[in-house]
Amino acid sequence: MKKIVVFTGAGVSADSGIATFRDSDGLWANYRIEDVCTPEALAMNRSTVIEFYNIRRRELLQKRANAAHTAIASLESRYEVEVITQNIDDLHERAGSSKITHLHGELSKLRSMADSERIYDIPGWKEAAKAVENGADVDDYASVWKEELEAKDPYGDLLRPHVVFFGEQVPNYDLACRIAATADILIVCGTSLAVYPAAALVFAVKKDIPVYLVDPGSPDTSRIANPVHFIQKKAAEGMPELCRRLLEQAV
Repeated sequence: MKKIVVFTGAGVSADSGIATFRDSDGLWANYRIEDVCTPEALAMNRSTVIEFYNIRRRELLQKRANAAHTAIASLESRYEVEVITQNIDDLHERAGSSKITHLHGELSKLRSMADSERIYDIPGWKEAAKAVENGADVDDYASVWKEELEAKDPYGDLLRPHVVFFGEQVPNYDLACRIAATADILIVCGTSLAVYPAAALVFAVKKDIPVYLVDPGSPDTSRIANPVHFIQKKAAEGMPELCRRLLEQAV
């Protein structure tokens, strides 16, 4: 069975209505990255940072996986599939993908300020997501999406969002490179290939394996030595098209 590695970025989640930090409107328009997404911001103005990620969690609980997420999950019927994502949402999980590596953390988790290896699921998150999808009011689950300002782990240490801030190392990057190196097919979807070090994953794949690029823009592919097949469409349109083709080709 051939192996497909899918590398996804913000464009995949944008088709579910999740704002990216490059958007000129929406949630990010009201905050500076320096104020809510850096270690310094967390240290100097913890309340603003926690408030920002509470808003993002509440927003995420109201979103659904789109056709791109479900198409990616469908590949598992004929291929071994691993997803590497820059996104901190759980929409790949909700769509049914079973092997996912999050490069930049996960909104549905918290981690210890004292030990970055101590990572905790937010209790009730999955149940809340399912309930809201079925019509429940998201604010009935405020205890799930609203992190307490002084929340602590079982060791008594303060918790923080399990998100890689600007200026922090990407802990799963080496793992992601090892995964990419095992691919027989690489799909890159919804990323401009401009955010490093994640964008360098395309250089970790084996020589001559095909790279499929799905994006409505014009990402720079000039440095990619592998054969590139470009589908210039949004994720929710281009990914189902590509996945149908790959499923038909599967042996």
